[in-house]
Amino acid sequence: MNIPKKVCDRLNAGMKQMRPIIEDQRSRDVSEADTVKLVMDLLEVVFGFDKYADVTSEHAIRGTYCDLAVKIGEKLKLLIEVKAIGISLEDRHVKQAVDYAANQGIEWVALTNGITWRLYFVIFAKPIDKQLIAELDLTQADCKDEA
Repeated sequence: MNIPKKVCDRLNAGMKQMRPIIEDQRSRDVSEADTVKLVMDLLEVVFGFDKYADVTSEHAIRGTYCDLAVKIGEKLKLLIEVKAIGISLEDRHVKQAVDYAANQGIEWVALTNGITWRLYFVIFAKPIDKQLIAELDLTQADCKDEA
């Protein structure tokens, strides 16, 4: 699938700006709270969301909170669970993210530590399941690469 040139240009320019910040945060092994701030900036600078209008933090779901939620238009479309930048993403983190999405009735969930991003589609069956749609290392991503 080809990524449109306009999107590719924005991704490349955004990563040029954000890569030094990502590397600095990784070298300092910042906390989850600081990684959430980084992810909000990435959503704006790299992915083109308005972090004030399209993104909300600490989205309440049945007495607990998902780190970030993204609206497209007025509709909630994506939940994002963030882990500290130095944490490896594990199966238990995926389960946590998918549980949030299932409880909210949202089909899309992302799990990230700011560097590694995993996008899942939630399958509303019994039992609830998920399908990994994409995984990328943002520091290595090249929108001109087919993979």
